[in-house]
Amino acid sequence: MLHLSKKGIEMPPSPIRKLVPYAEAAKKRGTKVYHLNIGQPDIDTPQVAIDAVRSITDKVFEYTHSAGMETYRRKLAEYYQKAGIDVTYDQLMATVGGSEALFMAFTVCVDEGDEILCPEPFYANYNGFAVEAGVVIKPIRSTIENDFALPAMEEFEKLIGPRTRAILICNPNNPTGYVYSREELEKLAEIVKKHNLYLISDEVYREFCYDGIEHFSVMNLRGVEQNVIMTDSVSKRYSMCGVRLGALVTRNKEVFDAAMKMAQARLSPPYLAQVAGLAAVDTPQSYFDEVIGEYKLRRDLFVELLNRIPGVYCPMPKGAFYATAQLPIDDCDRFAQWLLEEFSYEGQTVMLAPATGFYSTKGIGLSEVRIAYVLNRDDLTAAAKCLEEALKVYPGRTL
Repeated sequence: MLHLSKKGIEMPPSPIRKLVPYAEAAKKRGTKVYHLNIGQPDIDTPQVAIDAVRSITDKVFEYTHSAGMETYRRKLAEYYQKAGIDVTYDQLMATVGGSEALFMAFTVCVDEGDEILCPEPFYANYNGFAVEAGVVIKPIRSTIENDFALPAMEEFEKLIGPRTRAILICNPNNPTGYVYSREELEKLAEIVKKHNLYLISDEVYREFCYDGIEHFSVMNLRGVEQNVIMTDSVSKRYSMCGVRLGALVTRNKEVFDAAMKMAQARLSPPYLAQVAGLAAVDTPQSYFDEVIGEYKLRRDLFVELLNRIPGVYCPMPKGAFYATAQLPIDDCDRFAQWLLEEFSYEGQTVMLAPATGFYSTKGIGLSEVRIAYVLNRDDLTAAAKCLEEALKVYPGRTL
């Protein structure tokens, strides 16, 4: 009998995508499914990016430089500089989505069996990247009771041991929408410096901050310039998730050179993605103003509707386009599947992402779900009504 590798067996399924077969079956039965499970914006991709791809005249789509086309990297560096992040084009590389950037950071900075500290809940695929890289994520729990604020520094100190190599954060946070303040990040920088750790920051939702909050990048922390690695992506910024184009940014030349060897092994990032990405940097500010304004309206509407439902609590997210809500249910995985298999309200149901997949600690998050408010407001209103009706009849309701 053939055997799978240990990594193949331990690789976790995506909590965001594992319910897809149930959603497909529901649709075949004629049920309308409101997809609140995945961060796929319905916002149009900037026209400048679409036009750039349409107007390609190249006769051959060649390999690009392993770090990405120099024209794209220079343009991307200009974007960061305008955002107040002082980096040069040779301190960043284009990657196959933000996912590859994170995997590179895990692999070049942390040996197999070593540890990365990360506040939980966190983006579910961090668990997968950790398995792929053979590293261990040590979770530090943040809680819905204080809106998922960064855990106290004492909690980080408790977990730092001889095998700790890095701290990983996502800011603004997926799945909670929390935005870490400059003060919180400066406290993290003190720990990073004290224990000589890497600080890896996933900043793909940088543009999406609300209520006057300004995003502060770890690249602007002082005294830890060599410790910091930022990962980024065009997926959410320009609503073009399918092009799979990200970035790894660091001033640490040794880290960059090590990541470059990995980049060379996969030859180059996607050419067409870079064409779109290069053009997208010229997206006018009016595009972002409109998009952010729309997401704020969606957030305000949906969070209010959720908190009106008896037994539901949802903190007001300050960034990204996700919210983590606590529901009066026994098991979020069971509930999410039940919604697709057994429930419908006026021929409709909702698809949620069970929060258990965003925790590394077993048994945590059973009553929580992540919701992506990426649908139009009419659909969000209908989805909230479906959820309210579902909670009235769900057999595992706890309140």
